[in-house]
Amino acid sequence: MMRKGQRSMLLLFIIISICSLIVLIGSINYLFSSSNQSKKVVEAFYTYEQSADFADSWELLHPLMKDRWSKTQFMTDRLHVFVGHYGTDTFQFTIEEDNKIKGWKMAKESEPFDVAYKFKVIQTYKGKYGKFSFLQEVYVVKDEEEWRILWDYN
Repeated sequence: MMRKGQRSMLLLFIIISICSLIVLIGSINYLFSSSNQSKKVVEAFYTYEQSADFADSWELLHPLMKDRWSKTQFMTDRLHVFVGHYGTDTFQFTIEEDNKIKGWKMAKESEPFDVAYKFKVIQTYKGKYGKFSFLQEVYVVKDEEEWRILWDYN
């Protein structure tokens, strides 16, 4: 027969085990959620851009974005504008998760996406003209099995 103290310890152990299991399942669920996976693509894109690796950042763009410019043109423009004009060689960035949008369109003439995740990215530069920041809305949609980046052209 169990004593009162042993029952209390067993009950406490069961409660802690159940709570730990719930936290573990929630964490795993979050890590593999569409929202988290899409945010990781945005983080990767701006991490590449931060180190002027525009070839790899271009790879994370949606095919509709790639149709707007060639890879060489994209890389040249990014280097020219951010490094050439603003006199910066890197920046810091923050990502604010905004929301999940159904039926979002990149441009008036484009087809709507079933689901898009919207993020606000703030890039902060320190250049020859002082400290300044850019705010850009970034959308992430699934292209086949990969999450890809789009910008709003509406």
